[in-house]
Amino acid sequence: MIGQTLESFYKTQILKNINTSPLSLITTILDLVIVVFLIYKAFKMLKETRAWQLLKGIAVLIAITFISGYLKLTILNYILTSVMSYGVIMLIIVFQPELRRALEQLGTTNRFSRFLGIDQDLNAKKKENIYKIAIAAVELAKEKKGALMVIEREIKIQDIIGTGIIMNSEISPQLLVNIFEPKTPLHDGAVIISDNKIAAASCMLPLADDKDIARELGTRHRAAIGISKESDAVVVVVSEETGKMSIAKDGTLIADVREDVLKKILIKNLITEPIHTSRNRKVNKKENK
Repeated sequence: MIGQTLESFYKTQILKNINTSPLSLITTILDLVIVVFLIYKAFKMLKETRAWQLLKGIAVLIAITFISGYLKLTILNYILTSVMSYGVIMLIIVFQPELRRALEQLGTTNRFSRFLGIDQDLNAKKKENIYKIAIAAVELAKEKKGALMVIEREIKIQDIIGTGIIMNSEISPQLLVNIFEPKTPLHDGAVIISDNKIAAASCMLPLADDKDIARELGTRHRAAIGISKESDAVVVVVSEETGKMSIAKDGTLIADVREDVLKKILIKNLITEPIHTSRNRKVNKKENK
């Protein structure tokens, strides 16, 4: 019954439209892409709920219905097709909570854009994460806990991410502070922040070996300068010895910055200004406006 209905729909609607006008082929393909996309998003949403198990059961029921029809199991096929006739009503009853949640999401602009996979305000998300990073850095500086946070930009550093422990976590001050807690498994090394997430922790960075780098700079600062020279990443460093915060970018170290300056520099380099391809090799010890 279902197979016959689909076949009839294909012949009377789709095939007829394609034969009527060549342009209708484009609209048919667009129509099919939209339907497939919506089905994918619906499956992805349902997979995160308890309804996923019920959905798999329904899929098995449909498969058995097709098989019973193909094998001419008349009685079984009649019973199953009769049940399937009321399938829409059953789906509404079974998936009532999920359907209500989906309609609520469609009624809200932000949730609707999230449902479609569209991030309308990426800069707002970046700014929010910058403030979270700054909060964590200040907290770590107060307690003199060493930290190294690398914020990836255009140049991808997957090879560096691969040296650490993959996390793929949302950014939060509490998590960042906890990662750099001394004597914990992940505190030794750098945190890599990529695509507004904590991609990995305990990552190994290349060390800068320039002769003009001050001798008093520790391993963290040398690592920060090293990765900022090999990529366009912006690096936040907290000194374990002094508790001072620094930023490394374009091979340059901006040392001993306040919280407001830290936020200003991060916003300027990650949001406001375009990324420059040129690299400034000179290391400045202090810029605290």
